[in-house]
Amino acid sequence: MLLNGVKVIEHATYFAGPGAGGILADWGAEVIKIEPPGGDPVRGNFDTRGSGRERLSDNPAFDADNRGKRSIVIDARQEAGREAIRRLADGADVFLTNVRPGGIERSGLSYEILSARNPRLVYCAVTGYGLEGPDANRPGFDIASFWSRAGIARLTAPRGAELFPIRTAAGDHTTSIAAVAAINAALIEALKTGRGRLVDVSLLRTGLYTISTDLAIHLFFGRIASTRARKEAYNPLSNFFRTRDDCWICLVARSGTTDLPRIERALDLPGLSSDPRLASMASRRDAAPEITALFDAAFARFTREEIAERLDREELAWAPAQSLAEVAEDPQVAAAGGIVDMPSKTPGETFRSPAGPARFVGADEGPRGPAPALGEHTREILSAAGYSSEEIEGLLASGAAA
Repeated sequence: MLLNGVKVIEHATYFAGPGAGGILADWGAEVIKIEPPGGDPVRGNFDTRGSGRERLSDNPAFDADNRGKRSIVIDARQEAGREAIRRLADGADVFLTNVRPGGIERSGLSYEILSARNPRLVYCAVTGYGLEGPDANRPGFDIASFWSRAGIARLTAPRGAELFPIRTAAGDHTTSIAAVAAINAALIEALKTGRGRLVDVSLLRTGLYTISTDLAIHLFFGRIASTRARKEAYNPLSNFFRTRDDCWICLVARSGTTDLPRIERALDLPGLSSDPRLASMASRRDAAPEITALFDAAFARFTREEIAERLDREELAWAPAQSLAEVAEDPQVAAAGGIVDMPSKTPGETFRSPAGPARFVGADEGPRGPAPALGEHTREILSAAGYSSEEIEGLLASGAAA
């Protein structure tokens, strides 16, 4: 358990912040999830009710980000609730929040206030647009802040095509990984110096880094090539092709002519390596429709199993373009530890769930679980923070805690 002894207070909802807390919990940190009355909104989405699996009472989206945490319900609209959060942060190593900067300031839970009480605290603010600037207090979701504002949506859609949304929480979880990396860097500094710091992680900046190769090219040259449709690809050798049994294969050819003889043999296309249309990137781009048609015909002669054997024999880089149903049964996904057995709320039962983004060889990396019920640990968390039984009952009676 790599992060044993690290205590995290998570004052966050939805995906990006809780995703970061979930990774930290998988890796051994004690994560206390502060929820508003009514709970994290994701508790009401994607559960198993009506799916024929009601007996599990599980919620795959919520549970994947919140497994192994403890839940306390606090009403931060009340001063007693806000003071309870401050007291929890007094004994923590990390405070993780995705409350907008203006809201966190008004509630008296800013970095300046919490760090004055606990100087070693690492305070991670996950926002849509960062802590400064004209849009710092703008609401942020990954389809807006990460996908659209950072330029990924326009760049990803092929030229002339309508824009389309990012899949559920994909940008959020990319930001979760960024937040975990930043938190752990700040924790190392805190161990050395005894001082924590404010960590600013935004969906926007993570989106900019995600697309940073294209952005770097644009910043240098002042322009960037658009994404083209498959039959008009800039490099038609690196593309998607369909097999005889209707499977899509992603082929990746190295730059230059290194892979041409290998592709020639794998696809049984004699003369390919000397074809003038493949001599340079410019000639490949100009002849993209013809080259794509040639490869389409070649791939269509083989089944997925047959083309896999041929491509592997030539040590070419390729991958099947899989559905999630195929991913779930992929033996390499299993070997990489990409799917784990998640403890269910039904005692003794489990269900499959995505693993965290990294494996630590020889270490227990999770998952822990199940995810907590709403307010399941309110009393014990308040008691550990120094509240007496009478004070706890008072908080519960006032609605400041639940």
